[in-house]
Amino acid sequence: MSEYIHKSHNVSVLLYHLVCPTKYRRAVLVEPVEAMLRRICLDIESRYEITFLEIGADRDHVHFLIQSVPTLSPSRLAQIIKSLTARELSRRLPQLKKDLWGGAFWSSGYFINTVGHHGNETAIRRYVELQGIESDYAAMHVHQLELF
Repeated sequence: MSEYIHKSHNVSVLLYHLVCPTKYRRAVLVEPVEAMLRRICLDIESRYEITFLEIGADRDHVHFLIQSVPTLSPSRLAQIIKSLTARELSRRLPQLKKDLWGGAFWSSGYFINTVGHHGNETAIRRYVELQGIESDYAAMHVHQLELF
């Protein structure tokens, strides 16, 4: 379960869903690899301000539900997780490198998305509308897609 992270000048609850596919979409995520990946992620938690709320693996990709602080950007989170897990998996499970033909563990791409803690976009918009002192709320900016 996510928690509010209290720092000296801010409080945050930033949740991300990160999906990392293996190189060549090889089905290398078997039980020993998954167990080692979990241990490595818990080691990362102890050194970085990253909390792994959930880790789920399919045969060729991994889903991470992570919580972090505002000082770590989503791209930096993905970089930390992918580089440290790949390095440690290669070091701790040498057979894995052979299964991947001596190449990298993760593919170069990933998917990352923010996860709402208290609701979706519509709920947040409604919350902001109701924050006005008086009932004459006026939106300062509303992003709308353009046709051309």
